[in-house]
Amino acid sequence: MRRAALATVLGLSLAATTLAAVPAQAAPTHSKLATLVKLKNVRHHQKNLELIADANGGNRAAGLPGNVITLKYIEDQLKRAGYHPTVQKFSFDFWQEKSAPTFAETAPGQKTYEPNTDFQTLQYSGSGDVTAAATPVDTAASGLGSGCEPEDFAGFPKGHIALVQRGGCFFSVKTDNAIAAGAAAVVIYQLPDQPGPVAGTLTTPYTIPVVGPTNAVGKALVEQAQNGGVTLRVKTDTSNEKRETANIVADTDRGRGDNVVVIGAHNDSVAEGPGINDDGSGTAALLEMAKQIRKLPARQLHNKVRFAFWGAEEEGLLGSQYYVDNLPQAERDKVALMLDFDMLASPNYVRFVYDGDNSTGGSTVPPPAGSGAIEKAFTDYYANRKLATAPTAFDGRSDYNAFISVGIPAGGLFTGAEGIKTAEQAKIYGGTAGVAYDKCYHSACDRYDNVNLKGYDEMLDGTAAVTELFAHSTLTVNGNEFARRRAPAKLAPPTVIGSYKTL
Repeated sequence: MRRAALATVLGLSLAATTLAAVPAQAAPTHSKLATLVKLKNVRHHQKNLELIADANGGNRAAGLPGNVITLKYIEDQLKRAGYHPTVQKFSFDFWQEKSAPTFAETAPGQKTYEPNTDFQTLQYSGSGDVTAAATPVDTAASGLGSGCEPEDFAGFPKGHIALVQRGGCFFSVKTDNAIAAGAAAVVIYQLPDQPGPVAGTLTTPYTIPVVGPTNAVGKALVEQAQNGGVTLRVKTDTSNEKRETANIVADTDRGRGDNVVVIGAHNDSVAEGPGINDDGSGTAALLEMAKQIRKLPARQLHNKVRFAFWGAEEEGLLGSQYYVDNLPQAERDKVALMLDFDMLASPNYVRFVYDGDNSTGGSTVPPPAGSGAIEKAFTDYYANRKLATAPTAFDGRSDYNAFISVGIPAGGLFTGAEGIKTAEQAKIYGGTAGVAYDKCYHSACDRYDNVNLKGYDEMLDGTAAVTELFAHSTLTVNGNEFARRRAPAKLAPPTVIGSYKTL
């Protein structure tokens, strides 16, 4: 382990360099890196991650033993591949339920709902036992954006339980607005096209109970509340304490340090399972890609590639946010782009590409300029192979969010989570319509066999091909054209990046 801050070599001395233009950047067709990254080797990493989880409480969740060993595994694998990984430790709010929650209708009828089937407690919910009337919030039209604005709670009766629908903003925003209006508890029910209850995070600890039922439960309660009223009981028993986890970051030893391509996946799972698709699939892909990229000829690695394994993603994208927040502006400016690979092997997959040009209009943060070019690189690659893709919005649910929020272009691949596959998608990609892309999302069955091998292999190829493309040139993303050197380069002194702490 290198116990010093990460260092990079700055650009070449113009006085010692003569530059010549090279042909414009084209869409990837053949990729040497894609041929080097073998599915069987990636699967070996996934199997090891499952073994780590099974021997350490059944998960790799941040703040728990399985994640501690996962971090050691990632660090060891990078060292074996010739890297000098930097471990960036940070503390976070570790949350857990101490006993089973209760969610029930107490009047006019009596009905008790089942945890994990009908509802879940949102991560970072506070403890409490509240019995009160329920009041729906902003139920007009689709309900999207329900509770996202303080004015949605105009006239809300203090002490009532707020009924709001998921969507339009972060869970924390809805909860903050509800608390400001005097709500004693918050019920955030699922979207109509999403199966199961809401399994989400509030990001930071709260003092009141917050639960997330299915859409069917939520809509039925809204209807009752609007037609005579309904009284609910919401009981949660939770604890929260500070614990420590880490990001692991490793740079290629070749390439320009002033034009860095960041490749990211998250190193943790949820507490409910081992997370072999979410995001063992991304972690395994990055580990093998980090190993194989060193075999590329020097002419292919003009830009430094930074492999990043983010901590506490499942707690609310904490590791990637910590990384960006603690990266000095001068070093942020050296990041050309970020590629996010969170869930690449969903069993009922679709080849989703992040919507860099916001053509779907669903992004919570406007994608920075250059993100559209990243999207095009992926879609062109698959089009050249006569494979379909579909756009998916930057909805703030993965680690790209910290980067696009500060203007860094981003993109990536995704094979779907709890969303339901449509009949049209089943015709194009195969699989089963009316079933979740990953039926084991955030659950104990997200294991080694929870993978579509054909789909995973295709996504690995795209991951490697586009990484190789931007390692060569980021012209289409940030205008930084690779220029061939014709004279020996004079290297500038190393410059320290950030304030990294090591284990």
